[in-house]
Amino acid sequence: MRILLVEDERLLAEPLGAILRKNNYTVDIVYDGEDGLDYALSAIYDVILLDIMLPKKNGLEVIKAFRKENKTTPVIMLTARGEISDKITGLDYGADDYMPKPFNIDELLARIRAVGRRKGDIVSENSQLSFGDITLSTALMRLSSGTADVTLTLKECELMEYFIHNASLILPKDRIIEKLWGYDSEAQDNHAEVYVSFLRKKLNHIHSDVSIVTIRGVGYKLCSND
Repeated sequence: MRILLVEDERLLAEPLGAILRKNNYTVDIVYDGEDGLDYALSAIYDVILLDIMLPKKNGLEVIKAFRKENKTTPVIMLTARGEISDKITGLDYGADDYMPKPFNIDELLARIRAVGRRKGDIVSENSQLSFGDITLSTALMRLSSGTADVTLTLKECELMEYFIHNASLILPKDRIIEKLWGYDSEAQDNHAEVYVSFLRKKLNHIHSDVSIVTIRGVGYKLCSND
């Protein structure tokens, strides 16, 4: 699950990013509203944490412009402005939730899980994703088919989750790179190729009928032969 954190206070942003990563989230951090909007519009994020008091564009301007583009990614507003009127404005502009600073990190994690469930993401410990004859446990990072199963690395699990959520689509390599490694990542196309190869081997290991098909010159698609 990938999170965009838009927060100009680096003394808050960096520790918060570290905590989120420790909880197995992939996190990108930006420090002003203009970058926040650009990153958000890439559509690679599952949840956005957005401060209101930002340089260049404030958080309300960001979410208003973001929703105007018909983007539905859940947004949690983070701000020191805790007045009821501010909360109402944020929610009216399209925020899914609102947390005044200072906040309890356990409560923030719970709210991230909650908005993720509204979006349809698999975030609870007992949740599973299925496609064809395979089942993916994102909590345990295990892929199974019938009675056979195999453990995945974090990146393998994220990639398989991305494939299953987009099983009807062809996923270009650059979108995979953005989703798994981040918007400004220096990862190259071969990173995607390597992890697709890893997943193919593990699908073969559990004797699955599911395959990752290369669409030459375009990208990859998850297919089921059953």
